[in-house]
This record gives sequence, C-alpha cells and structure tokens, in this order.
Amino acid sequence: MALGLTVEKDPKGLVPLRPALLTCRAIEAVDAQLLKALNVPHTVATAFGLVTCDQDDACYVALDHATKFSEVEVVFARSLYAGSKHASGPLSGEILGILGGADPEVVTEGLWALKEALRESICFHTFEGDNQPAFFAHVISETGRYLAPQAGVPVGAPMAYLIAPPLESVVGVDAALKAARVTLAKHIPPPSETNFGGAFLTGDLAEVEAAAVAFVEAIRDVVAAPLRGARRPMRLRR
Repeated sequence: MALGLTVEKDPKGLVPLRPALLTCRAIEAVDAQLLKALNVPHTVATAFGLVTCDQDDACYVALDHATKFSEVEVVFARSLYAGSKHASGPLSGEILGILGGADPEVVTEGLWALKEALRESICFHTFEGDNQPAFFAHVISETGRYLAPQAGVPVGAPMAYLIAPPLESVVGVDAALKAARVTLAKHIPPPSETNFGGAFLTGDLAEVEAAAVAFVEAIRDVVAAPLRGARRPMRLRR
C-alpha cells in the first residue's frame, strides 16, 4: 500500500515520488576522537554506516526500519537546510544519517535494510496533475528503536508520520486529529530545515491509518480551493 496502510484504502490519485539514496558508505573502525565528538560511546558503536538521501523524512523512517532488522542504533540524523534542490553538493541531498554498530557486518545489515525500505515502500507523494505539492504521509505499523522514543511510545507501537508544506501541514494535522482517536505525540511546526511542517500521531493502528488518510484529503482540499478562507465577513454582506 502506498502510505504503508493495512486497514484503510489508499486515497485515489496519488503519485509516488521515489527517494534517491545518494551515498552509502561504511567506516569499519571509527576513530575514538570522532566517536567522542559525536557523543557516541564505544560500547554503542565502533563502526558507522553513513547515508545521504534526497528525501529527509523518508530516510528517517528508513533509519528507524534498519533498527528492526539489525543491531544498529541511529547515532546521527539531521536534515539539511533548504531541501535537496538547494543542497551543498551533488551528493548531499536533504539529510545525513549515521547508523552505528558493534561490528562492520551489523552495520552492513542495517544499511541493506535501509536501502531496501527506500526502494520498496517509503516515499513522498503528490497528486495527479500539474503544480501539485509534495507531502509525506506514512504509517509505520511497528516503530523501531529510533522513532518510538521520539513519539513517546513503546517500540513496536504504530505511528503516522505526517509532513507537508507549511499551511497544508497545519490544516492537515488538524483534520487528522479530528478524524481519529489519535494522540499528537510530536508536533513539527513550520518551517522545518526543509521548510515543511507536520506531526507524529500515535494510537491504535486503524485510528492512525484513518488519521493519515484524513491528512492527505485535507491537503487535497487546500489544493482544490487555496483561497476558500478569503470570504467577505458577514457584516459586509449587506
């Protein structure tokens, strides 16, 4: 399913925007000074797997996915300013993520899980037609060890990861909260580093999926009538 849905049906007219994994490199034995500078105890990691990707939010979910398939931890993950179209270099993308593990093979397993997740199922979407916004509405049926603490839920709990342009994100999150019995676990106010906004919503899987669908439909409604709120006040309708 396009949004990671298992209960709800995907909204119609979605066009996937597939992420590109721009770099994927491993450091088998990280220098102790660099580990210290990144505040990574050697008991947590001595090997690194580094990635850049042209979609930051898709990569965050893929990093979390890697923790479910390998004994790695996300030791660094940060979005880069202004987005991939304004990146600092041809391989920079929107994010630098680092997986850390106790040995190189563990890191290799984590990087492979991340790569496959980005290739198969995790991406931004837009609507059919010209000049449509990009948005990220992905349901994680079972969170890993990276995103679960950020949402304040146990590892394995469901979560909706919702991201959109500034106005669309506020309208969409409001609609999602009203459409289902979910909790606003984390609000990402606009502008983020890439000038988007959104939220992490938690709850039962069916409720989380309903919220994600409502988020998408609210964005569609904004696109269909972006100036609907510019109405003549009642006192002037005489």
